Amino acid sequence: MPSCCRAAPCEEIFDARTAEWDLRSYRRQGLGTVEREMLASVPEQHVTGGRVLEIGGGIGALQAELLKRGAASGEVVELISAYGPYALELARELGVAERASFRVVDLLADPGAAQPADVVLMNKVICCSGEGLELTRVAAGLTRGVLVMSYPRDRWLFRVAQRVQHAVFRLLGRSYRFYVRSSAAIEAAAASAGLRKVASGGSFVWEHSTFARTAPAAGD
Repeated sequence: MPSCCRAAPCEEIFDARTAEWDLRSYRRQGLGTVEREMLASVPEQHVTGGRVLEIGGGIGALQAELLKRGAASGEVVELISAYGPYALELARELGVAERASFRVVDLLADPGAAQPADVVLMNKVICCSGEGLELTRVAAGLTRGVLVMSYPRDRWLFRVAQRVQHAVFRLLGRSYRFYVRSSAAIEAAAASAGLRKVASGGSFVWEHSTFARTAPAAGD
């Protein structure tokens, strides 16, 4: 299962070692505080018997947790194939393997490659791509119920870190870039597909937001 062409910059940072570390970390301590808050914001009506789609989900811990809560099916779509074996291993350990799946998909190249879901999740994903706002619009269009996502807070300190990271990696000849975006821009991207912000929270570094559908999705 090869990675998507668009995955090359991210594969400079995220690989099988990262996936193995993520799995070990989940086994030791479960979800982090931000991730627990993200899932707590999802209304039960969208979970029970629903479909979950985790975009850029890595080992798929969030969708697996919602499967444990009663979701009917869950899917992780990733650019990086190295996460696949670890996502499937975690699903087996949690007893949800028959309802979980992992696919390498480039949703920016083919937004129709994934089916709409009652709960769409993107955890610390849009900061890894210059096309993060476009991916937010795609994710919002795939949302039947709620879109829950996390991203770096728009603080001056992190914008300085972004500029430094870009400069250093440019000098090193590496293509991965880290991005900080305003909450207003993210909310506008979600609103373009009929979603509105209904909840938010997070830590000093990470902000998470929950967006709910206010109008029928295109094609519904």
